[in-house]
Amino acid sequence: KWPGVLGTDYTWPATSSIDFFVGKGFNTFRVAFLMERLNPPANGLTGAFDSTYLSALKTTVNYITGKGAYAIIDPHNFMRYNNGIISDQNSWVTWWKNLANEFKSNSKVIFDLQNEPWGIDATVVASMMQAAVNGIRSIGATQLILVEGTSWTGAWTWSSSGNANAFASFTDPANNFAIEMHQYLDSDGSGTSGTCVSSTIGAERIADATNWLKSKGLKGFLGEIGAGSNDACISAVKGALTAMQQPGSPWIGAAWWAAGPWWGDYFQSIEPPNGAAIPRILPEALQPFLPVTGL
Repeated sequence: KWPGVLGTDYTWPATSSIDFFVGKGFNTFRVAFLMERLNPPANGLTGAFDSTYLSALKTTVNYITGKGAYAIIDPHNFMRYNNGIISDQNSWVTWWKNLANEFKSNSKVIFDLQNEPWGIDATVVASMMQAAVNGIRSIGATQLILVEGTSWTGAWTWSSSGNANAFASFTDPANNFAIEMHQYLDSDGSGTSGTCVSSTIGAERIADATNWLKSKGLKGFLGEIGAGSNDACISAVKGALTAMQQPGSPWIGAAWWAAGPWWGDYFQSIEPPNGAAIPRILPEALQPFLPVTGL
């Protein structure tokens, strides 16, 4: 529901939860939002931002970065806006230039250009991503940019989806970007089941993408990984994260999906105090890969 009502249709992360994760050693938070709330469809992508929603986004981002952590700004729209595929490149670039301009003075902000495009040719997505990077750089923003591919930016399908070819010559005038991929470990890779294919599926599903990143001299960021709270899944997650930390690895980091105040009993939630994945995933699969102390 757009623009929606705060506390009814949408919410923002709790500062107490941010404190909890920073205290554990987490240093990066992906802050998802809807483009239709920031830019009501009546005004379009190039129209003025909703001041209240922008202010709330900034409050969350500034709280995170004030703690010394990174805040990833994540328009979670699947390359859609107002029920249609985003295809007007000029409007898209204008939108990103306007948004980046609001955050370009904060060095701890990271721009995630678009969550999980799908149903769009890889070359079209790559072209849109390239245009956005060029636009963001044109207004003087120098922060890290995360670019995503089509087919839900899956690591395991990076080649078969056409992303490998489409992004092979991707460039950034500031040379400060990474390819964001997502990877789940259930049978169809959707993250909807708590049953993992095997205890080694994590490392296996990112192997081809890792080799591609290396071959192109590119950096990768695993923007979503998730699995169930059982022995096989925990081993699989640890296997993926261990592989990502090998010498010469192109990966610069990873983010667990998910946390947030409205996940309820969702099996992958690490939202304190009692998210379903807190008892096992947090201490067994994630904390071994975090700094010993908080930031």
